[in-house]
Amino acid sequence: MVSVSSAPPVPPVTTRCRRRVLAALAVTACLLPLTGLPAAAAGAMPPPVRPEDRASGAMPPPVRPEDQGDHLTVVVRHAGVERDGRYDLYCHPEAGRHPDPAGACRVLDENTRWGRDPFAPVAPGTVCTMVHGGPATARLTGTWAGRPVDATYDRGDGCRIARWDRMVPLLPRIGAPAQAEPQTGTPARTEP
Repeated sequence: MVSVSSAPPVPPVTTRCRRRVLAALAVTACLLPLTGLPAAAAGAMPPPVRPEDRASGAMPPPVRPEDQGDHLTVVVRHAGVERDGRYDLYCHPEAGRHPDPAGACRVLDENTRWGRDPFAPVAPGTVCTMVHGGPATARLTGTWAGRPVDATYDRGDGCRIARWDRMVPLLPRIGAPAQAEPQTGTPARTEP
């Protein structure tokens, strides 16, 4: 006597189900070649430098600041005795003869946006306030983000003052002289 088992019926294969199975098989087929990688490749660490490689001159020379891509020379004039001068700045990592290399590199990074020149002059036809910010000028030359830089700054009107101030501390802070703090409390009375 033959016994018939009572297995649940298999649902019919639908188009939606077929698509899911084919998608899962495609993903598995793409990942299959990656399973053959040795476990050591997962860490992808370079091999240690052998002494014979150092002795043979096979090692590249150490990176010098002038070989790095982010280097600017800043020349400031008519800003004041302690602010005028020529400063070299290297970024990534920060170095150079600038008074605040970390702050200068930070402000450059903050003002750098893809597709926009962080050193662009004020656009022609821009309406600016007629405020003169003093005789200070600055010129930046060098390379930033892989592009050559040759930009000039001055403080001839409100737009150019704002452009300068966006680059502080790369450019020196220039402003009105410090004012005395107003006194709090009751003002002194003077008798006539």
